[in-house]
Amino acid sequence: MAGGDFEIGSASADEVRLIAEWAAEERWNPGLADPAAFAPADPGGFLVGRLGGEPIACISAIRYGAGFGFIGYYIARPRWRGQGFGIQVWRAGMARLSGRLVGLDGVVDQQDNYRESGFARAWNNVRYEGVLPVSDVEGSAGDPVAIVDARSVAFDRIAGYDRKFFPEARDAFLAGWVGLGGRTARVAVRDGELCGFAVRRDSRAASRVGPLYADSPGVAAALLRAVSDGGPLAVDVPDANAAATRLMADLGFAPTFEAARMYTGPAPAVDLAGVYGVTSLELG
Repeated sequence: MAGGDFEIGSASADEVRLIAEWAAEERWNPGLADPAAFAPADPGGFLVGRLGGEPIACISAIRYGAGFGFIGYYIARPRWRGQGFGIQVWRAGMARLSGRLVGLDGVVDQQDNYRESGFARAWNNVRYEGVLPVSDVEGSAGDPVAIVDARSVAFDRIAGYDRKFFPEARDAFLAGWVGLGGRTARVAVRDGELCGFAVRRDSRAASRVGPLYADSPGVAAALLRAVSDGGPLAVDVPDANAAATRLMADLGFAPTFEAARMYTGPAPAVDLAGVYGVTSLELG
């Protein structure tokens, strides 16, 4: 509870949808079904600051497992900026993640503030946008790799594969991420083992692709083609993965936006060389 008639509490389902609309107004281009996918990750992790009952600020502070957390959706409505409401929501979010390693993707104009709060840059996630032709649902990424619909693969295999690239298990989130409408999910399989995974989700502007995991640039490119609907695609690429950056250039994709991946401690030990596109700038 903040002072006066400003209070901070858990967001309702309607407020989670409202937060996504605010993100769209900030030109972050969230996915159309993101609220339905995000909520199961940590139902209490979306906080809203209300002034006289009116939502004016928000943050997501998502707990993963026992030791990791991720901050996103940190927004104060333009009319209320510079009046101390946003920082109160920020403190509430960080308090919820107390004792954990915390990550976030910081936009350029907020990175100094995040550093003052104990965050350090690990790498930049650069958004690349471009267009690729539509490929068959089932295809080849170079013998003996096959691209198949992710929903034809046992979910526990996908969840286990995701753990190579993310610090904690996130099964509830991932199930919706793959299964919701307006999404295309494909996996690459070699000798019966997963060697790549991609999800495209319909968005307000360019369709977002994330995650994009692969054990080689060729597999990553094949997955991108397999999830393409022929329209613009946007991929948030960690610049610490030089092969991923080169692939975007080879495909004719252009950088349009960037944010710094920052942590309150050492970056988690994940297979960054296999991350050609992060899942989400909002939830990690």
